[in-house]
Amino acid sequence: MTNTADFPYLHGFSKDEQDRLRKQARFGEHSVYQNINLNGVENLLEVGCGVGAQSEIILRRFPDIKLTGIDRSPKQLQSARARLAHLNWAAHRYELKEMDATAMEFSANSFDGAFLCWILEHVPDPIRVLSEVRRVLRPGSVVYVTEVMNASFFLDPYSPNVWKYWMAFNEYQLQQKGDPFVGAKLGNFLMQLGYRDVQTEVKTWFLDNRVPQARKDCIEYWTELLLSASEQLVQAEYVSEDIVSGMKQEMAKVANDPNAVFYYSFIQARALT
Repeated sequence: MTNTADFPYLHGFSKDEQDRLRKQARFGEHSVYQNINLNGVENLLEVGCGVGAQSEIILRRFPDIKLTGIDRSPKQLQSARARLAHLNWAAHRYELKEMDATAMEFSANSFDGAFLCWILEHVPDPIRVLSEVRRVLRPGSVVYVTEVMNASFFLDPYSPNVWKYWMAFNEYQLQQKGDPFVGAKLGNFLMQLGYRDVQTEVKTWFLDNRVPQARKDCIEYWTELLLSASEQLVQAEYVSEDIVSGMKQEMAKVANDPNAVFYYSFIQARALT
């Protein structure tokens, strides 16, 4: 088992961050699950289940599924178990295991579906993870992979500290052997590994004057996401405290600007084994 101390995570493992991950899952639920169909799947593998934020949604939306979640962080798994234990609809329908996704402790043909969401951006070898997923799935199983594409981020009015912070955010993730642009590569990865019927979809949050409250809510949420990495970025000297402070001020100003624009796209892939 790989020690989580050897697995740097951009956002940290604090209680606030665990709560933010659940908020993120609820915030993005409509966009993420709009075209996900897990009906007919009996035994689903969730790779990188973390605090169980997506597990909770899956178990609610697909009441016939038995879910097995794996993650490398015992702290995140402890939080997931505590949360799921209080949900009546999840009772007796999940199992959470501490495990390295690049060397899964499952035999071949163990599952008939897999779900990965916001996980490959954090791993050094996403192809190896997807290869392991294919190994443990039965022939004809479906896999859904949802990932970031951070080059798509756009904010108006122009906010120089936000851009400095965002570039540092992505540079730090790359330095930690993650990939903030992995979403654009999913189609190639899946094809390379022999998955069939590979499909990708670009999903977009594009918010302007047509939806002022949704735009404000999104920018305020995005501020929380950016700040979740601030301690690590400052400690690693990728940004200064002044840039963090300036980013917060600029995001607050944009959130209240009557002509603000927020744009971000992510990628969802679907494939069969």
